[in-house]
Formats: sequence, C-alpha cells, structure tokens
Amino acid sequence: MRFDLTDLRLFLNVHAAGTITGGAQATHMTLASASERIRAMEDSLGAPLLLRARRGVQLTPAGQTLAEHAQRVLAQVEQLQGEIGRHGGGLNGHVRLACNTSALSEHLPDLLARFLAEHPGIHIELDERPSEAIADALRNGSADIGIVSDAAALDGLAVLPFRPDPLVLVVPRGHALAGHGALALADVLDQPFVGLAEDSALQAHIGRQARRLGRQLRYRMRLRSFEAVCRMVGQGIGVGIVPLAVAARCARGARVQRIALRDAWAARHLMLCMREGAALPLHAQLLVRALVP
Repeated sequence: MRFDLTDLRLFLNVHAAGTITGGAQATHMTLASASERIRAMEDSLGAPLLLRARRGVQLTPAGQTLAEHAQRVLAQVEQLQGEIGRHGGGLNGHVRLACNTSALSEHLPDLLARFLAEHPGIHIELDERPSEAIADALRNGSADIGIVSDAAALDGLAVLPFRPDPLVLVVPRGHALAGHGALALADVLDQPFVGLAEDSALQAHIGRQARRLGRQLRYRMRLRSFEAVCRMVGQGIGVGIVPLAVAARCARGARVQRIALRDAWAARHLMLCMREGAALPLHAQLLVRALVP
C-alpha cells in the first residue's frame, strides 16, 4: 500500500460529504484527480472502498476500516506537528471547529480572538452547521471540536458544558403580549412570526415544537440573522424566538422586549463535544481549555 496524507484526507472528506465531488471540493482538488486517487487506493488494497450510487457513496467494510485508521493517522500527524512546533519557538496546528448559529454569533468571536492572539501558530477552520450535522461530522472525523445544542443526539461523543443558551420570545415594545412575564409556545401560535431562513437548524427545531402541538407557525418573513429578526419584530412585523443573549443585545437598538418561554425545550444549553475516545492533538486541547468555562 502506498497512501499519502492527501489520500487519507481526501478519503475522509469523501466520507463526510457523501459524494466524491464534495470530497474533492473539500480537499481543493478536481473531481478527476480525486476519482483517480480513490481508484488507485482501491487498486492498491485490492478491495472496493466505496459503494457508488446515484445519490452519492457509502463506505464498504474495507472503506470503514480505512476511515478509522485514517482518522488516527491524521490525528497523530497533527499532534506531531504541534509538539515539534514547540521546539521551533511556538505551537503550530490546525483545528477544525464546527458550531451552530447561536454559538457563532453570540459566544465565540471574543473567545476565538483572544485564543488566536495568544497562539499565533494555531489556525482555526470555523464551520457553521446545524447541531445534528456537527455531531455527525465529529463521529466521522471531519471536525475536531463541535459546539452544539443539547437537543441534538450526542451518543458516541465526549460532552462538556459550554454556555447556557435559553430561547426567549421577542415582541415589539407596547405589544399586547409585552406585559407577560412568561409564556408558552402554545400561547402565541396565532401570532404572525418573523424567523430565520428555512434551512436554519434553530427554526426547524421551533417548527417541530409547533407541530407537536398540532399547529404550523405563520411566517411573515424569514431572514438570515438574529439581528435582522429582532429589527423586523421591532417594526411590528410579527413576533420571534431568539436566544436570550441576542434579545438582550438587540433590545434597545431594535426596540424589542423579551418574554421568557415556559417550555422545557426552550431552556437549552450549548455543549462542547469531541469524538469519544479520540486523542486530540495538543493545539486542539488548548482550544478546548480556552473555550470551557
């Protein structure tokens, strides 16, 4: 067998993307080059690594074995680079951090800025994804560290508490609901809503809670950021559900008032996760220590 590190990274990226095209893009190579490398790996092993279908690829048993070993090899290389870097005057390394929308917009910017200033040799690849997709990325080795909602399925992951992230209702100042100290989602299902885009994990989560009550939310507008949601709510377009940190930050500028949600699902927390049993390289361990309070 003659595999190089690029082969192993490509194979893991193909596994994570579910397609050779997606894996090639993530590895910054052409589809033809990626396909040729995969075929060469299969020829070298004498066994197929991927089951190819119209909708993508899946790992064969041989492919699953290769993926497990590739994850360990690349983790060891990262650790070696980091430890060698210390002898050259500083720790060096690359960390793949995946996080959900709330973590990215409210909690990470200042933390990551301080960490990167203290560790100039460490680079962070930040990827915003839904919490369930982050958990999958950690399991298949395409992310090193993830920050997710505790509503996601976290089996097979090592989990540490990151930050409380409760959801609240925001309404325009002077709205008929503004005098309430707390409400349940069932109390506001007749209201027009302003929400995030349809592909937002948070909005999908809220929609599921409404369907459990036998209802659908009526959206007047969908937007790409929490700040835009609050501004539209403040203009009287509808009500919205956002993280408490967003509502507190936007209260004055957007002219919104927050109301606590009594539903258990709204009292959520963000969790920092890693693949269970995986040995993180030293530079990734440093980032974990910087993020966990």
